[in-house]
Amino acid sequence: MDRDEPAMYELLDFGEGRKLERFGEWVLDRPCPTAASVRKSRPGEWRRATARFEGDRAAEGMWSPVAEQWDPVGVDIGAPLETGGEFRLELAPLASGQVGVFPEQLACWQWIAAQVARVGSRKVLNLFAYTGGSTLAAAASGAEVVHVDAAKSVVDRARQNAAASGLADRPIRWIVEDALKFCQREVKRGNRYDAVILDPPTYGHGPKGDQWQIKRDLLPLLELCGDLTERRPKFALVTCHTPAIGPAELAAYLSDGLFGHCGKPPRTGELFLETTDGRRLPSGVFARWPA
Repeated sequence: MDRDEPAMYELLDFGEGRKLERFGEWVLDRPCPTAASVRKSRPGEWRRATARFEGDRAAEGMWSPVAEQWDPVGVDIGAPLETGGEFRLELAPLASGQVGVFPEQLACWQWIAAQVARVGSRKVLNLFAYTGGSTLAAAASGAEVVHVDAAKSVVDRARQNAAASGLADRPIRWIVEDALKFCQREVKRGNRYDAVILDPPTYGHGPKGDQWQIKRDLLPLLELCGDLTERRPKFALVTCHTPAIGPAELAAYLSDGLFGHCGKPPRTGELFLETTDGRRLPSGVFARWPA
């Protein structure tokens, strides 16, 4: 991306349960539960919206106006990437209110790229991998990646993102599977990984109806990840968007699951989006190792 060009993403404003964002030429007005308790700071900006999402994010809503195809968004994650520091994620009007791009993960993608560059070409397991931002950050930096998500539609979209980024020929395995069951099978097969990345939802279900509950299932999954890395991961990253799980609890999950003890404390922090005038919108938490 030319540094003289405007950023492809900008958080314009948030408040009263919504956020206003610019993705390239698209200005989107959509729900945001973490913005429910604050007021909008730039009310006039909201008239710029080119599309608005109405409806319950947990069910099916509707974008208005509806466009069959929105423009892909280039995400600049910086050096050292063989692609010149950029990959592309397709912007899409999904019925959940999501758009397939998660700007709050930008710092995580940069960290992943730096870790792969630090440790060299490695085998990375990406669980709940969704539309592939972390997968592309790792693959573009030279890693072999196994991309796992329970929804075929988003795995297909991740593959499209890889193709649009010039990464279709990279060593990426695209797996549609329940994360827990996949890891259980990988342990039995004797497969091993050098690093793990997870972005688990609060609740979810696999392609065969398997139920996921983060409070119940995250620690057993991380214990499987510990087995798959032989308790010696080159790096590990967990991000979480569950309000009941803060940085300290997520760190405990990661330490206990991967290492079996708290002797290797990870670095923790908050994911957030920031307006140009410095207002921060909380968007989750992370725990990563090494710190």
